[in-house]
Amino acid sequence: MRTGMRTGLSGLPPGVGDWVIAGCVAAVLLVTGLSEQHSGTSPEVLGYALLVAGGLALAARRRAPVPVLAVTGACAVGYQAAGFDVPAVAYLFAVYAAVRAGHRTVTVAASVLMLAALPVAALASGLHDTGEAFAQARGALEVAWLIAAGAAGEALRQAERRADEAERTREETARRRADEERLHIARELHDSLTHQISVVKLQSEVAVHAARKRGEPVPEALLAIREAGREASRELRATLEALRDDGTAPPRGLDHVPELVERARAGGLDATLTIEGRRHDVPAAVDRTVYRIVQESLTNIARHADAATASVRVDYRPNALAVRVDDDGRATPGTAPTPGVGLLGMRERVTALGGRLRAEPRGEGGFTVQAELPVDRTS
Repeated sequence: MRTGMRTGLSGLPPGVGDWVIAGCVAAVLLVTGLSEQHSGTSPEVLGYALLVAGGLALAARRRAPVPVLAVTGACAVGYQAAGFDVPAVAYLFAVYAAVRAGHRTVTVAASVLMLAALPVAALASGLHDTGEAFAQARGALEVAWLIAAGAAGEALRQAERRADEAERTREETARRRADEERLHIARELHDSLTHQISVVKLQSEVAVHAARKRGEPVPEALLAIREAGREASRELRATLEALRDDGTAPPRGLDHVPELVERARAGGLDATLTIEGRRHDVPAAVDRTVYRIVQESLTNIARHADAATASVRVDYRPNALAVRVDDDGRATPGTAPTPGVGLLGMRERVTALGGRLRAEPRGEGGFTVQAELPVDRTS
């Protein structure tokens, strides 16, 4: 499948590249003709016109290769008859274009006619005898083969470039399929683990409840198992929710950020939410990313920060959306945070959207996570 517009010489669009080549060929032919001595009579003026016309006709060689073959051939015969001993460069370009387009039979027939017509044209000019006329015609075509070889090399280079692009496309498709398969396996694995850990958590809860009901001391190991089960269950649930964020489940976004803050409050954290700026629509990817940043930040605060308060600030700007989560935990300036999976995931999401992320201890103590995501409101 073609993913973009084809390009020609030096990366130019085909139309522009064709005109560049046509102009260069016309200039070369005209300069070659001007280098010869002529008296400026009408036949010679016509010869100059045919030199330029033959070169410029190449601009249409992709769209109409057979007519261009006929025009360049007629121009070559015409300026030879007018007394211009100039190689049939434009005609050789037209031969290459016609063969490449699949018109091999027509090209062979036209070339046979050219081999017969060029000596006649040279004789008609009155500047050569029969032997010189045949030699001149042969030389006009032989010199032009050098140009044809260069054009063929350029065509080969373009073909190799397209083959490389096709190979890269196949590799990208293979990587995408591999990623989809890994995601499927991860979902299945986490579904299974979530069930098993839920069983462990439930059994430990029952055991603790039964021990307390009997008035017996609860073993520390059993309490540790219960807490570990709760923590593992929360982590797996969050991971599975992120893995399933593929468009099949209802998306979570900015509208659900207040729920995250309320959940943090219910867990004992004094969390606040501030929304600034005039609210406007944002791309779905930005919407989901802000939710994930707030979710991961509040989760990390609850697990690791030993914080009493946290603030979430969402700022709607004209061309960007900014989010900031601060806490008053035990992080101190000068201590580099350990980049866990959650922080790396946030950074990858923000970078993929062309945004910036900063996660570091605050100068007054605690930790801050700040992200700025560009918003293209013209799309």
